[in-house]
Amino acid sequence: MTDDVIDDRALVARAAGGSEAAFRSLYRAYVRPVYWIAYGLVHDEADAEDVAQETFVVAWRKLPKLTLEGTSLLPWLATVCRLQAQNRLRSRHRRGTTAELDERIPALVDVENQVVEAETVATILATVDGLGELDREIFRLCAAEGYGYQAAADSLGVSHGTVRNRLSRIRSRVRATAMETETP
Repeated sequence: MTDDVIDDRALVARAAGGSEAAFRSLYRAYVRPVYWIAYGLVHDEADAEDVAQETFVVAWRKLPKLTLEGTSLLPWLATVCRLQAQNRLRSRHRRGTTAELDERIPALVDVENQVVEAETVATILATVDGLGELDREIFRLCAAEGYGYQAAADSLGVSHGTVRNRLSRIRSRVRATAMETETP
């Protein structure tokens, strides 16, 4: 664990310049959340794996022109993933493997909803950025990368209870901040 955690902006800039190591770091950080987003959309493990891989292929091609607005690449990857999932469902439909496209994926993008979601994500990321280093790492491992309490504890060299208790407080804090953003 290093004291200077490299943020996504630096990694995106290096990956956009052709750094495979930087892109691998981004891939490792976000492949699990992207997979679960894909799985939630296509409801098939194999298709979700393909959609996640296609998302990162698109990311590799588009990173040189990307201007990252926040500190996390995940919201942009989620959008790319949703588009790749739509393509997968259309392809599945053309092949006749499903009767209809999944209606939960909107045909049109609701810009107002995306703005509200982007503001909420920005607020959550700002809250997480304001946490201490250990809490940020616990949040990253458990919330973003899907580690269990014990796996995160082992990785960070702390106890299971420390991870569980701190993550509970972090989630409460993030939830409260997100609720404040959503209320008019």
